[in-house]
Amino acid sequence: MSKLQRFNLGWLLLVASTVCLAEEPLAIRVLLAADQETTLVSQMAGTIDTLDASLGQRVKKGSKLVLMNCDEARARQNMAAAELAGAKETLRTKSELRKLNAVGDSELSMVRSATERAAAGLALTQAQVRYCTVQAPFSGRIAKVHARQYQSISAGTALLEMVSDGPIRLRLNVPSSMLRTLQIGSEFSIEVMETGQRYTAKVSAINARVDAVAQTLEIEGRLQDNPPELLPGMTGTATFSAN
Repeated sequence: MSKLQRFNLGWLLLVASTVCLAEEPLAIRVLLAADQETTLVSQMAGTIDTLDASLGQRVKKGSKLVLMNCDEARARQNMAAAELAGAKETLRTKSELRKLNAVGDSELSMVRSATERAAAGLALTQAQVRYCTVQAPFSGRIAKVHARQYQSISAGTALLEMVSDGPIRLRLNVPSSMLRTLQIGSEFSIEVMETGQRYTAKVSAINARVDAVAQTLEIEGRLQDNPPELLPGMTGTATFSAN
């Protein structure tokens, strides 16, 4: 086959594929994501006393998932509380003496400042004690467990990954040329690879910026229903009817 024949054949194939694409709906890759997801990390160094979380477990908002050994932090809190109590008593005594002109304003001011510092110290230790308990920030499921009971960890260590319950969020990138017809509420369908089923969805968000290199636009969608078989991380194909 000559170069001219190969060129003509390639051109015909290109034209044929273009015509086919123009006649068929536009199919785009879509990712299913949780409405909320997060990685819970330790805010203190210490040892895990209790780990009440397992892979796939459903948890409610506010559930105690991880309890750290907090003996040292609570001891510091008790010490700070005792120091504040002593400072308040000193301030009360000095205030009574000031009424009798037995102490000056400067001495009373210094005692008052010491009381405020003691109160701030107690607030700091109370915050550190709160770090001993890691709670679920929202209702959902455990997606990954990084830590183990009795493990010694440092501050910032990843403990758990969570995904929220509720409606699935659809994420996809469409050609920027679709901006001519695309709008919030536009309907499309998706076929999820893992289930082999087709679902109806609507556009819920459109990015304010086009990717100049890829000439694509990021959008999000919501399913009209909330099928229980769909999970974050599934993938599929979104189909928009040709206009």
